[in-house]
Parts: sequence; C-alpha cells; structure tokens
Amino acid sequence: MAMMSMTRRLILGLALATAAPAAWAQTAPIKIGELNSYAKWAAFTVPYRDGWRMALDEINAKGGVLGRKIEVLSRDDGSTTGDTTRVADELVTREGVSLLFGSFLSNIGVAMADYANQKKIVYIAAEPLTDAITMAQGNPYTYRIRPNNFMQVGMLVEQAKASGAKRWAIVAPNYEYGQSAAEVFKRLIKERVPGAEIVAEQYPALGKIEAGATVSALEQAKPDGIFNVTFGPDLTQFVREGNTRGLFEKKTVLSLLTGEPEWLLPLKDEVPEGWTVTGYPWDEITDPKHRAFIEAYRARYNDTPRLGSLLGYMVMYMIRDTIERAGSTDTAAIMKALEDAKFDTVAGPVTMRGIDNQSSMGAWVGKLKLKGAAGGMSDWKYIDGTTYMPTEAQVKAVRKD
Repeated sequence: MAMMSMTRRLILGLALATAAPAAWAQTAPIKIGELNSYAKWAAFTVPYRDGWRMALDEINAKGGVLGRKIEVLSRDDGSTTGDTTRVADELVTREGVSLLFGSFLSNIGVAMADYANQKKIVYIAAEPLTDAITMAQGNPYTYRIRPNNFMQVGMLVEQAKASGAKRWAIVAPNYEYGQSAAEVFKRLIKERVPGAEIVAEQYPALGKIEAGATVSALEQAKPDGIFNVTFGPDLTQFVREGNTRGLFEKKTVLSLLTGEPEWLLPLKDEVPEGWTVTGYPWDEITDPKHRAFIEAYRARYNDTPRLGSLLGYMVMYMIRDTIERAGSTDTAAIMKALEDAKFDTVAGPVTMRGIDNQSSMGAWVGKLKLKGAAGGMSDWKYIDGTTYMPTEAQVKAVRKD
C-alpha cells in the first residue's frame, strides 16, 4: 500500500508539473511594446504616455482582455532610427511582445514601419504624420492612428479658398514630416486654388531654426499667405520674430498642429491670433464621453490634457478592442481583426481602412485666439477624416504591397 501511495503521489506531481506551464500561460499578462522620444520631445510624448497609462489602468482594473492583464514594456527610442530599430528588436526578440506601438517623429515612424515589415510584427504608429508610413512605405503590418499630412493639409487648404491668397510661402522643418507636409501643400494649393503659386520656401533644420534669417527671407518674397509646419521651440522662435517684424500682418496663415496645447502653451501671450490651425480645443469640447475623459485626466494628473493625452488614451483602448476581437495575440489574427475595423473612441467613431491601414480619425480645425494669458482655438469644428483620405487609386499607385 505504501508503494502504491508513493506511485500515486509521483503521478499526481508529474501531472501538476505538466499542467502548470499551460495554466500559467493563460494567466500571464499580454506583453506589448511601446517606444517613443520621451527624452527629446517630452512636450508631446509625456502627456501621450500619461494618456495610455490611464487607459491601461482602467482596462486592467476591469480584468484586462481575454482574461489577462495587459503589460506595456515602454522604452525611449533615442530619437534616432538606429536606436529605434535596436530597441524595437530588444522588445520583440528578448521580451517577446505581441505587437509594437508608439513613435513621434516621422522619420522614426518610417524606420519602424520597415522594421515591422521585416520582422512580420504589427506596428501601430500612434503619432507620426508623414504620408509615407501608409502610402509609399506602407506595408501590411503597419497601421496609423492620426490623420496623415494629406488629410490635415487638405483640411487647411479648404479653409484657404475663401481667403483670396494666391502667393504662398512655406516654412517647414527639414526632415521627413516637414518635407512631406510641404510637398502635399504645394500639390493641393495649386489643385484647389486657381492661380496659386509658391513664392518662397524655407526649410530650417529641426530644432535649429535661425528665426531672423527665416523671417527675412519670407518678408522679401512678399507672400499673401504662409503655410507653417514648425513646432516646438522652432515655432516659438518663429512666432516671436514674426510678431516683432510684423510678418503675419494682413496675411493668411495656415499652420499645422499649432492649435495643439503642446505647442500653444509655450507661446503664452504671444499667440498669433487669426491663424487657421489644426489643434485640440479641449476646454470647449462638450461631448459627454469626451468630457468624461478630460475630467478623469485632470483629476488623475492635476493638469490639462494635450492632444497627445487623448491620442495615447485612444490607442490603448483600440489595442484592447483589437486583441479582444482577434481572440488571441497571434499576429495574423490581430491583422485580420484590424482590417476595416470600427472603433468607438472618445473622439468619435474611427475606422481602420483596409486598403492602406490608415485610420479615419479627424482633426479639429479653427482659428488661434488669445484667451487671457494663453492661447486657444475659436470658430473650430471637428472634421471627420474619411472624406480627406487618399483615394483608393492614389493608394494603389504608390503602395508596393
């Protein structure tokens, strides 16, 4: 009897040892990788991280997804393509993440898209705007959340029609995002505004604008309108010099991103009123679902939300919904779940279009206005991105996949 008891215990022990890995696999967290330029571009990326962390805590507090918590392994990408691919590879090969998301700079986003295609892993570009990510450099593994340059520039050009401006000057940072936005503007302004011409182009190095020389060159061209793509410290210096020298007086100014709190707050009372911009008028949004997000964010962080905050929050919930629909973390299942997927977000309905993996998320377009000692937006409206997306023919003409 003693021998039988020992045998039974041995069999039971082996059975439990065999079952343990399978049981553990079902309860272990789902690991996803995130990387961004936190050290160099904190103004946008830190609020963005605050947004996805808030969403992550909400999701996990409700049990996560597929009965498992979500764990985000977040890294700084060093703001260089070399560091980005190295960090991404560490997340994939060493940490075994199921997908990657994040990135801020457009050149980093292009590098990540290439990495995703090579490694056959899903990458969700949260913030980069260059059209290349979903157009010329697009691939089946790369998806984008924000409206791309083609979409946002198209919205601004529509606003320019009534201005009567024909002679246009461009100022844009000399890297992937700025070059892409400038090329789109040159094409669309000539297509949609008869008689429009480009009379000056300035491309200062990112983060190294010589504002005096840039403003002087634009003044000499005597434009009717200015298309501005600068952001961050470059924008602050450009605005200050332009205000001092009267560059913006009696001119139509279209400006990408300038209505975003990330870039408005540093301008303080130097905000150039009347510019037509894309941005985020969080303080005037009344939609109950969106307002609930704003109030929850303010209560948690004792700060006002930025556009990055909203984006980070949206992305995390979209990832949760995708994994839930996929029913697993298998790459093929996730890709199938994302194809033409519809999401109910705090910013409204968003569709991930299947032909180019571009989200239909829209943008807020309005005028800059000084509100007390800080800037904001007035006369704004949220424009759904669907009607401003590249056509199917345009996508097929440039995508190689």
